[in-house]
Amino acid sequence: MKQFTFNKTARDSETPYELLLLADETTEAIDQYIFNSEIYLLHDGAENIAVMALHKNNDTELELKNIAVIESYRSKGVGSILINKAKEIARENNYKILTVGTSDTGFQQIRFYEKNGFATTGIRKDFFIKNYPAPIYENGLQMRDMVILEFLLF
Repeated sequence: MKQFTFNKTARDSETPYELLLLADETTEAIDQYIFNSEIYLLHDGAENIAVMALHKNNDTELELKNIAVIESYRSKGVGSILINKAKEIARENNYKILTVGTSDTGFQQIRFYEKNGFATTGIRKDFFIKNYPAPIYENGLQMRDMVILEFLLF
């Protein structure tokens, strides 16, 4: 398997919006969580190929706020590498739950999380209606609800 490098970005480094926007709709939405999150980058040589943002919700729960892989590296296991890194970071910091939210229209994303051991635990009704100024569409459907999935670390 190919060797990638993985690192946490420094607090004062530039926010990698170009990668984060692959998984979130607007910089305004990203700005709601990114400054209180830890950002990790996955590199192939000098190229940034993936990003994830982790946010401490409380002493027991770590949330995966953003995970994105550039198109040319999708469907090659890179997303699962990031998920495994997130699980490792969560365990090292004694979290009990790793949680993530995605759109109810994100069928591929939901399957991806389930394949990586997550289970659906809830729905945030009308999340995308209330938190975005204009309707957002995915898979030909308007995004409405956020599906919450959790991975138990114990």
